[in-house]
Amino acid sequence: MREELIVSGRSNPMIDPHLEIWEWHIPAYLFLGGLAAGILFFAGLFYIRGKEDKYPTAVRVAPIYVPILLAIGLLFLFLDLKHKLYFWRLYTSFSIESPTSWGAWTLLLVMPLSVIWAALYIQYVFQKWDWKYQWVKDALKFLSGYKREMAWAMVVLAIVLGVYTGILLSAFNARPLWNTSILGPLFLTSGLSTGAAFIVLLSKDKAERHYVGMIDLMLIAIEIALIIHMFMGFKASTRVQIEAADMFLGGQFTATFWVFVFSMGLVIPALLEILESKGKKVPFYIAPSLVIFGGILFRFIMVHAGQLSRWLY
Repeated sequence: MREELIVSGRSNPMIDPHLEIWEWHIPAYLFLGGLAAGILFFAGLFYIRGKEDKYPTAVRVAPIYVPILLAIGLLFLFLDLKHKLYFWRLYTSFSIESPTSWGAWTLLLVMPLSVIWAALYIQYVFQKWDWKYQWVKDALKFLSGYKREMAWAMVVLAIVLGVYTGILLSAFNARPLWNTSILGPLFLTSGLSTGAAFIVLLSKDKAERHYVGMIDLMLIAIEIALIIHMFMGFKASTRVQIEAADMFLGGQFTATFWVFVFSMGLVIPALLEILESKGKKVPFYIAPSLVIFGGILFRFIMVHAGQLSRWLY
């Protein structure tokens, strides 16, 4: 007979439970929010710089999709709510320390602003479009005189919205993978990158695709630097942060993250953009498509892996 002395049950499978309450709705919402923020940022920025005619896709065409993206994202967020009939209580107060409160009020401002901006340019995209009511035409004519002010508001709100998608996760101190100040800038950069990629996919002008593609290349470089910095910070931190990083450095998310997100979603698109800038014949839609794919998968992995990370010590 073999005798064993059990001093700890920590090594037993599932002895330390974890709570997974966020399903696909949240990462999908975070992606759509970041994508919308990226599109609005470039639309506002290029308009302020007087580049509306030079980059019409970024200023006029891409923003048409923003209200749709936000509406779908908000629908996903609504489906995730436990008490759906009480969502309006978010707007009965404002807590400066709550990322959720910041996000709710930012979305309340961004949504109507994006609808107005899209309405101002819908006739540019759809040549035969005609507003049925005269009061709508008069309202849009009046609002067209405040495009510059709206553009500045879009730039500021887009930055807040993009950062919020990361801070929403980093505020959870009980999740070591999320508890880092890098997530805010990282999600903002990723959102701007996917927004630029979306513009490149829609644009029919080669010069516009090249310019926005070069911006996206810069954003990809920043995103890669932030990801490396995040894992370096985890490895130099406490035991729980080290174990959170190990899920991506030899653990269960290693192959998915480094092959599909880091390589296919960042490195390969960057190389394709560089080759295209040097005159090589590369189908323009491959790089931005990979960037968007990587942005979606990045959020799904971060949300799922973050819920698996936990404090044990």
